[in-house]
Amino acid sequence: MENNFKMVAKTFFGFEEILAKELQMLGAQNVEQGVRMVSFKGDKGFMYKANLALRTALKILKPIYFFKANNEQALYKGISGVNWSKLLNANQTFVIDATVHSEYFNHSEFVSQKCKDAIVDQFRERTGQRPSIDKVFPDLRINIHIDKDQVSVALDTSGNSLHQRGYRTATNIAPINEVLAAGILLLSGWDGQGDFLDPMCGSGTFLAEAAMIACNIPANINRKEFAFEKWNDWDNDLFDSISDSLLKRVREFHYTIKGYDKAPSAVQKAKDNIKNANLDEYITIDEKNFFDTEKTSQGKLHMVFNPPYDERLDIHMEEFYKSIGDTLKKNYPGTNAWFITANLEALKYVGLKPSRKIKLFNASLEARLVKYEMYEGSKRTKFQVTDDSSENSESVTKDEIAE
Repeated sequence: MENNFKMVAKTFFGFEEILAKELQMLGAQNVEQGVRMVSFKGDKGFMYKANLALRTALKILKPIYFFKANNEQALYKGISGVNWSKLLNANQTFVIDATVHSEYFNHSEFVSQKCKDAIVDQFRERTGQRPSIDKVFPDLRINIHIDKDQVSVALDTSGNSLHQRGYRTATNIAPINEVLAAGILLLSGWDGQGDFLDPMCGSGTFLAEAAMIACNIPANINRKEFAFEKWNDWDNDLFDSISDSLLKRVREFHYTIKGYDKAPSAVQKAKDNIKNANLDEYITIDEKNFFDTEKTSQGKLHMVFNPPYDERLDIHMEEFYKSIGDTLKKNYPGTNAWFITANLEALKYVGLKPSRKIKLFNASLEARLVKYEMYEGSKRTKFQVTDDSSENSESVTKDEIAE
């Protein structure tokens, strides 16, 4: 059996605990949380499994070499210390992604160029030939991370960010990132044990991620390609075996997942994406204005949505957010309603007190994920007061990759 090796799963700041739990449930060993990352150990099969199944990971890296460098000569020498011919041949392509937090190196582009030179020169000296750079579809994607004088060299096992699940071909204005959506759902406590509603579903991202969580469907089962498929040790039979094993864990879902949107174009895009994800048997989408709807579920309803911000659509802020609060209060008893907004001023117009308020970032916008608990049988909304200054307030701040 192949020996286990260390890997690093990259994520948003604040999602580390959720990601660590995902890894532990998958069977990872030596799981340790860091900042925007969780390290773990597993074999090649687990590397495939992590890429296929993790919902809150952005990338899975495989570290292969560490050294110290405080100038360009030391960086060049360190990269030259790797035997690149074991990972690449002269007829293949590669690309380097560099992240730099160091007083010794100011620009990631410079670091990438210097590392590229070291690799190319090694091939020229040994074979007289050199591999080429391909920024779009490289055979090998190399990740260089410099923190002060500590240099980590890793292979990017994923390729494109894992938020690119493969099902979303049609989008609306500023769609929510799939990893961020999955993380919000997990933060909200969604586990598939009840009815779910996204009343402003846009292109359907929350719906798709909610269905995959509810049915335990691997997050990236629809993805077309992973970087490791181009590696010299790619094992197609092992990958198929891992995929089949994950799919055997899919569970039945006995509740409803519904989406509303008042825009016919959004409804069609959402339906297309849900069909692409092979999730249409679990999800229904209707053209409805949330403010004209009421709860149809008998039991507890779990609601998560991403209302429009002033930055994206022309809305009357005060009236719009007041309507959100009025609709929840009058028409949705027995509902845990969560939504994310980057319009912090607008929250005061909802007219309800959130029982939870979590700080985060949606792209470059500071936002809040808020929860409103709507109880059955009472016109008064019961709540736990939580604000940003409270010692009980939660802060889950994260950077998001631009889509």
